[in-house]
Amino acid sequence: MTEPEEDFAAMFEASIKAKRIERGQIVEGRIVAIGAEVAFVDVGGKGEATLAIDELKDADGRLEVAVGERVQAMVVSTSGGLILSRKLARGAVNDRQIEDAFQTGLPVEGKVEREVKGGYEVRIGRLRAFCPFSQIDTMRTDSSVHQGRVYEFRIVEYKDGGKNIVLSRRALLEEKQQADAAGVRRSIVPGAVMTGRVTSVREFGAFVDLGAGVQGLLHISEMGWSRVADPSQVVRPGDEISVKILGVDEATQKISLGMKQLTADPWSRVSDTYQIGDVRTGRVTRLTDFGAFVELEPGVEALAHTSTFAPTGRSGAWSASMAKGTTAAFEILSIDLERKRIGVALVPEGAAGAAKASSQPGIVPGARLTGKVERHEKFGVFVFLAPGRTGLIPSSETGIGRDADLARAFPVGADVEVVVLEVDETGRRIRLSVKAVQDAQEAEELRDYSERQDAGPRDGFGSLADKLRGALTPKPRERE
Repeated sequence: MTEPEEDFAAMFEASIKAKRIERGQIVEGRIVAIGAEVAFVDVGGKGEATLAIDELKDADGRLEVAVGERVQAMVVSTSGGLILSRKLARGAVNDRQIEDAFQTGLPVEGKVEREVKGGYEVRIGRLRAFCPFSQIDTMRTDSSVHQGRVYEFRIVEYKDGGKNIVLSRRALLEEKQQADAAGVRRSIVPGAVMTGRVTSVREFGAFVDLGAGVQGLLHISEMGWSRVADPSQVVRPGDEISVKILGVDEATQKISLGMKQLTADPWSRVSDTYQIGDVRTGRVTRLTDFGAFVELEPGVEALAHTSTFAPTGRSGAWSASMAKGTTAAFEILSIDLERKRIGVALVPEGAAGAAKASSQPGIVPGARLTGKVERHEKFGVFVFLAPGRTGLIPSSETGIGRDADLARAFPVGADVEVVVLEVDETGRRIRLSVKAVQDAQEAEELRDYSERQDAGPRDGFGSLADKLRGALTPKPRERE
């Protein structure tokens, strides 16, 4: 067969196919162009079919398809060209088309006439249909539908030649929601910032609708840089908020969200804001067995460890001054930027204590200090000198006998005067002595006594006695 003959055969076959397309037939074609009012669809055969642009838009007026994509629609007119529709318009539908719509699943437009028992009466063309309450919406509310309004439905039952028709609006809404959800999920990637609406608030966080029913979880720990105790104090159902996508679990389709990530991390300023030795006002946020957490500013928490409190001899007595919510002055002892940790110590009450730049005395060899007994070991006594600074009095430096009871001689919480013997380079290993204090006291007493002897009058009691004795002895002239 020659080339002209092949072209003619193809055209002839196409014309036959075109003649076979009838009104009410469901066809599938490819969109070849999109105009201002209609889209042109290649359905095969001679010419192109047209489809109203409005039928290709979603509820927000956005086109759901693009050139090159395939669509399925019903032929509603063949006169003067093929006209397609993805739904049956209420005013142009006939009984045959309604049955075809049932067979093909094509949506139809219906007008809600009135509310009846169990649902709504809906008119489609010249036929009456019924839509149950359960099928009117995905979530039935009083404002789901209004009488006199036209809505899209899907025919789920068609019996007795159209005398018994059951409709579902919910099925269409769910399909549309699923299609919209697929589009929304394509935009949900880690790092993306989206706007959502809070749907519910739980003790562990809040669920946020990102669109088309796609929900993510905003965990309580991601709501703010400062510690959040009650999510309902941050967000409420219905609030529109901006969130950042932290992660998407492809297997479970779970989406984790963050809100604090949209603001700067306060720890990024810590190195410029806080210095060791500074005294800052803080608020106690919670107590644990190992210390008190103190909020220095929203998002920056510090720890006042139990070791920074002077021992009292009573278990847990340190917490008496650290009730939750307490505001007080704290000294910065340490800063660990990498681990986001700050160590603090409570500054003694009073203007003088709060204004003091450092609560630590000069702990250097030879210094004579007063500390509090912290605990006992077989090899000696540990003494609290200052927050984070504990020294050891070896047994040989306690000044008591080898067999003496250390616990009785040095009760926990009691004041003890010591002399600093050694301090290592880190300043953490401190060797103390009570014996050195005793030796120093004896040396002072001996020096005082010696000074009294050296400073006394040269004519002491002995000289006075000699003078008195001399006064009472008759002189040679008196003898005479």
